[in-house]
Amino acid sequence: MVSPSAFVRTLVVAALAAVLAFAPAHAQQVVTVTTTVTWTYDDAGEGADYSDEGAALLDDEALTEDADFAATRRYAPHAALATLGHAKATYGPFSVIDGTTVRMAGDVTSATPRQFAAMLAAFPGLKRLEMVDCPGSLDEEANLILARAVRRQGMETVVPAGGSIRSGAVELWLAGVTRRAAPDAEFGVHSWADEYGREANDYPASDPVHAEYLGYYREMGMDAAKARAFYALTNATPFDDVRYLTRDDMARFVTLH
Repeated sequence: MVSPSAFVRTLVVAALAAVLAFAPAHAQQVVTVTTTVTWTYDDAGEGADYSDEGAALLDDEALTEDADFAATRRYAPHAALATLGHAKATYGPFSVIDGTTVRMAGDVTSATPRQFAAMLAAFPGLKRLEMVDCPGSLDEEANLILARAVRRQGMETVVPAGGSIRSGAVELWLAGVTRRAAPDAEFGVHSWADEYGREANDYPASDPVHAEYLGYYREMGMDAAKARAFYALTNATPFDDVRYLTRDDMARFVTLH
């Protein structure tokens, strides 16, 4: 048997349900959405190496294979580059030729400063950096770290006959305590761009980012006027293009030996 109070409660609930069923169409509705994310991991087995450096190297290699990340050479490498010697050891883009000379071919990535440090630990007498074919940098912060390490090591930077350096590699070459370049060396420059695609000229002249670049050029030996002129020259060419400079062009801004 149903008690009177229970029967009343039943009538109240039924009445509320009827009201809700015939509520206006524009009445506010509250919808709750639940999203479930499932992570799937590859089982590499016990003892697998998950070091940060290994992951960084894998990512960097994948980026380097993407043509969009590297400006192309104006011409093919000179045949003489094949006669520079066989490497005693390699560290990323670096190939140690002898106790004082290292050859560089490839991009600067987030791993390159660590590779450079490891190379110096094994070959502390290195003093000559030959930049054979260097498209630029995939990590501008790493590029500047590497450049200052080159300067601290007291190295000379050289673009040999048939050599080509572009983009951030030009800034790296500037880090040499002394700088050399063959008459046919090429220097490819263009504007930098941030992760959103904005280029140097999209930022107001007062933005601190410009001071960082100008400060670096001053640090590497340019006076204030030459630093501003070189910075303006590079930014006059869009990021997705390249302007090639000669040895004589570069001599307008820094001393060559």
